[in-house]
Amino acid sequence: MALSIAGFEYRDVTVVPDITLRVAIGGAGSPVVLLHGFPQTHLMWRHVAPLLARHHTVVCPDLRGYGASSKPPASLNTYSKRTMAGDVTGLADALGLGEITLVGHDRGALVAFRAGLDHPDRIGRLMLLDVVPTVDTWSVLSGVSAAVAFHLFLMAQPVGLPETLIGNSADEFFGWFLDAWARNPAAIPDDLRAEYLAASRGAVASIVADYRATATIDLEHDQASLDAGQQLRMPVAVVQQDWGAALGYDAAGVWRRWAPDLEHHTTQAGHFMAEEAPDDIATLIGSLISRGS
Repeated sequence: MALSIAGFEYRDVTVVPDITLRVAIGGAGSPVVLLHGFPQTHLMWRHVAPLLARHHTVVCPDLRGYGASSKPPASLNTYSKRTMAGDVTGLADALGLGEITLVGHDRGALVAFRAGLDHPDRIGRLMLLDVVPTVDTWSVLSGVSAAVAFHLFLMAQPVGLPETLIGNSADEFFGWFLDAWARNPAAIPDDLRAEYLAASRGAVASIVADYRATATIDLEHDQASLDAGQQLRMPVAVVQQDWGAALGYDAAGVWRRWAPDLEHHTTQAGHFMAEEAPDDIATLIGSLISRGS
């Protein structure tokens, strides 16, 4: 690995049989686990993690299918957010962390959301960056506005087409998101951009499987939770761009349906907010931990 989080130790941790996550660990104190988004790796936390490590044990894994973690053969169940949430609790068990504060961005936020629903006894506090739950995502995408999420529809297609299209132009495809979703392009310097592209280029099948699961089995799981009246029982903080207004729905209202103990924040940073505004994100995580004490 060419780049790393300064001052952090790296380990390969077996979380469930045949699945190993590459993990960066630093600091000491109550545990905080940080889950990355798309098209990134754990390195998206390179600024936030050292700030939190002053007072906490901070754990930054590459999700299964991403970065240097295991990439099992693609299937819906293998990359369901329920399965990936099991990786999080397996990681906590392997490291002896006990109850954790869990923070997720983008794809990692969907994993964190499912972990909060499925394992409420393990997740003491939950922060979710720039997503809405899967069932709500699909319900708000309609008309021309859905073009902002074209990748969701592309990667929902049957096996073969998206893998071929993306694989034949991987750097252009993944690079588009790194460029288009950042309000401050300098937040992702050239060497890091190259690392993200190399990691994504080597994980096309598993990334597509992750997204395909969101259009199928993840949607089924979210709908079942919604029908059962299941909610997040822990203190929750959500940080989003103000794209709810742009798409014509109340993002904070969507989240309150799922999280009674909610603080909702909007940011002027772009989608890659942990890289564009790391001090703000670290402060909000600290506030969540204090609120949950």
